[in-house]
Amino acid sequence: MKAIFPGSFDPITIGHLDLIRRAAAFCEEIFVAILINPDKEGAFPLPERLDMVKSACAAFSNVRVLGFSGLLVDLARKLDTRLVIRGVRGGYDLENETAMAWANAAMLPGLETLFLPASDGLGGVSSSLVRQIARFGGDFSAFVPAGAADIVRARLHDK
Repeated sequence: MKAIFPGSFDPITIGHLDLIRRAAAFCEEIFVAILINPDKEGAFPLPERLDMVKSACAAFSNVRVLGFSGLLVDLARKLDTRLVIRGVRGGYDLENETAMAWANAAMLPGLETLFLPASDGLGGVSSSLVRQIARFGGDFSAFVPAGAADIVRARLHDK
């Protein structure tokens, strides 16, 4: 079974990586799809996000990393997959992700969304937390994969 794990990954966190690892254990192929949102400029340009995610996922032979813009359902059609993996950290995430899953299934009948709960201790880890700590010069290294720390530090630290 193939699946898409979409997100902004701005930057990738250890929470994202944990979800990718867990999904890769039961999926034949995982497409980590990095969203290009023309209405929102991320803290990291797409090439840096691609580099961070590819580096973090290098150990997983069944993980592919790509950028995409547009509707997730169009990407699912293109990749010929009917499974989306989404992580949830709590009730707020579940509510938002459920609404998105319903919309995606309405646009592409048969597209299923599998929600994976955050692993113990990772529920509070988010890209926005990492960006905030980095901007104020704090040590965020426990929240990102090792290869991402230098990129985050170079772009955000003390800025």
